[in-house]
Amino acid sequence: MKNKDISIYIHIPFCEQKCNYCAFNSFCASDEIKEKYINLLCDEIRRRKCDKVVRTIYIGGGTPSVLTGEQIKKIVGTLFENFDVYEDAEFTIEANPNSITEQLLQTWKSLRINRLSIGVQSLNDKTLKKIGRLHNKKMALEKIKLARKYFDNVSADLIVGLENESGKDLCGYAKQLLALGVKHISCYLLEVYENTKIFQMTKEGKYKPLDDDQTIQAFNKLSNYLCDNGMERYEISNFAFPGYESRHNLNYWARGEYLGFGLSAHSFVGGKRFKNSESLKDYELGKIEEEILTNQEQIEEIIMLGLRCNSGVDLLEVKKLGYDLTKNSYFDEYIAKGILMQNGEKVFLNPIFYHISNTVIANLFQ
Repeated sequence: MKNKDISIYIHIPFCEQKCNYCAFNSFCASDEIKEKYINLLCDEIRRRKCDKVVRTIYIGGGTPSVLTGEQIKKIVGTLFENFDVYEDAEFTIEANPNSITEQLLQTWKSLRINRLSIGVQSLNDKTLKKIGRLHNKKMALEKIKLARKYFDNVSADLIVGLENESGKDLCGYAKQLLALGVKHISCYLLEVYENTKIFQMTKEGKYKPLDDDQTIQAFNKLSNYLCDNGMERYEISNFAFPGYESRHNLNYWARGEYLGFGLSAHSFVGGKRFKNSESLKDYELGKIEEEILTNQEQIEEIIMLGLRCNSGVDLLEVKKLGYDLTKNSYFDEYIAKGILMQNGEKVFLNPIFYHISNTVIANLFQ
C-alpha cells in the first residue's frame, strides 16, 4: 500500500444466535438496538474522516448479513460520503448461509461490495447442529452457489479440530467448495475459550474436540489437498488461488494502516493503536483506548506477522529498529534444521513447521 492508503474495518456485533465456540464480541439484539448502533456507527465514521484513500473495506462481525439491505446501504453510504475509495478497492462482507438471500446479494453488489466471506465451518449436519450453527450442508452449498451468481470472489471458512472431523472429512468439504468456484478458504483451528458453551460441553464430557496431534494431522491433510488443487497457503490459516488473496488481511499482516469502526474495533494509524470500547454504553460515549508500541513491541510484531505469511520477515526492517535477527541464539539452529529459510534479506518459516510457529516466533524474540 502507498503511504496515503488505508484499510477500513466495520464491526457489526449482532448475531441471530451465538455459536457454541464463539468468544467474539457478538450478541443477539432487538431491532431498536440495531438501529441505535447503526446511527452511532455512522456518527463515528463522520467524526473520524481523514484524507487518506481507502484501498480495502471489510464489514465483519458478528454476522453482518443479519442487517437489512437498507441498513447496510446507510452504513456504506456514510462511508463513501466521508472517505475517498479507490475504484478497484477490495470490499468484503461476512455472511452466514442462513441469512443470505438473493435480494441481499443484489443490494450488496450495487454497493460495490465485491467479495463475500461465508461462514461454512463444516459440511456435516450433526457437527453443525452440535456447534450451534443455523444452517445445514444443503443450505450452505445452495447459498454458495447463489452467491457465485453475483460474486466471483467468494471465500469460505472451515474449522479444524471439531469432534469426529478427520482430515479426510475436511478434504471432502474442500472438494465440494472448490467445485462451486470458491476462490479462498480460511482454515481455523478450534480454540476452546472458557466463556463459551463448547468449553462447558467439553468439561462435562458432552463434546470431544480432536486432540492436538489429531488436529495437526487433519490440518496438514487439508493443507496438502488445497495446495495440490491449485491454492497457495499464503498465510498460516489462509489458502487462495493466485490473485484471490485477501488484500485486507494482507494489509494487517504487513502492518499497514487501518481504521476500525464500531464496537471493540481496532485501528492502527501513525504508529499508534486505538481500540473502541467493548460495551455499547461506553461506545456511545466515544471511549477509545490508545496504545503506542515500544521499540521492542514493534520488533516482535514484525517478526510474528512476517513469519505467519509467505512474505516473510524483512531483516533490514527489524535491523532499523536495532535488532539483528540473525544474531538470535536460535537463528542458526533453525536455519540448519530447515525450520527457517533465508533468501537474501528475507527470512521465512518453512510451512512444514507452521504447527510450531508460536514456539519458533517466541524464541526469536529473545
